Amino acid sequence: MDDRGRAAWIIAIVIGFVFFWPVGLALLFYVIWSKRMSCNSWGRRHHRHNRHGMGRTGNTAFDAYREETLKRLEEERAAFTAFLDQLRAAKDQAEFDQFMSSRQAPQAS
Repeated sequence: MDDRGRAAWIIAIVIGFVFFWPVGLALLFYVIWSKRMSCNSWGRRHHRHNRHGMGRTGNTAFDAYREETLKRLEEERAAFTAFLDQLRAAKDQAEFDQFMSSRQAPQAS
C-alpha cells in the first residue's frame, strides 16, 4: 500500500473502523508505529524511485562502463532464468516418470 500513498492507508484505516473497530485501531497503531505517515519515509520512497531512472552522468567512460555492466548482468539473469526453467522441467519430467512407473506397476490389494 506504500506505492499507493497516504490516501490508501487512510482509507484502509477508515474502512477498518467502519467494519470492525479493532482492525481500524490496529491499522492506526501500525501506521503510527512504523512511521508510515512521517515525511522522512515518504521522501525515501520517492528517492528510491528516482534511483531507477538514472540518466547520463556526463562522464562518457563511466556511462559506457555502466551500460556494459548492466547489459552483462541482464544477460546473466536471462541465462540463469533459462537454467532454472531447465531444472524445473527436468524435475517435472522425473516426477511424471515416477508417477507413470508407479501406475504401471502391479498394485497389491
